[in-house]
Amino acid sequence: MDENVVLTMRDISKTFPGVKALQHVDFTLRKGEIHALMGENGAGKSTLIKVLTGVHDFESGEIKMAGNDSPIINRSPQEAQEHGISTVYQEVNLCPNLTVAENLFIGREPRKAGFIDWKTMNKKATEILESLNIDASATQLLEECSLARQQMIAIARAVDMKCRVLILDEPTSSLDDDEVEKLFTLMRKLRSDGVGIIFVTHFLEQVYAVCDK
Repeated sequence: MDENVVLTMRDISKTFPGVKALQHVDFTLRKGEIHALMGENGAGKSTLIKVLTGVHDFESGEIKMAGNDSPIINRSPQEAQEHGISTVYQEVNLCPNLTVAENLFIGREPRKAGFIDWKTMNKKATEILESLNIDASATQLLEECSLARQQMIAIARAVDMKCRVLILDEPTSSLDDDEVEKLFTLMRKLRSDGVGIIFVTHFLEQVYAVCDK
């Protein structure tokens, strides 16, 4: 694998009853690249993402990640995360009744003497938010944040979990122009840090604005 390539999908096929959703699809993502995935409804965008992240199995082909000698098979989104692949959906999959810090560290909270170390967690959360220029407080409830800010917090969680491939599935559909630009600023920051981003969208003007390929 080319040293600048972080992910390859080769000859991927997936069939549902009566529908061939993917037929011998090839896809390559490079480090620090924002790669648009476009197509009309039913073209197979979501299916390709779900094959990559272990939601669906597939009949043929292989997936490779940089650093792995053998092809990988993700059997769940959790296993995909272990391989460094994270997805942020249009409908943010976080807990609105918890704080920003709790959402960033849910399931992996820092502990001291068996109890959650709230001071350390809030401090680390603040550092993560500041490093990504996300205007949110570690201690505020997630439901107090706008949808755009919630998406950025979901991205921050993925980044802190050392993702190398970030999938953004229609992230701008419910955002206004200012929120879209803030999201694009964060995407450009991650690109400069070497994260490969798959940007699933219907908006051609946004592809021209932020994508490399």
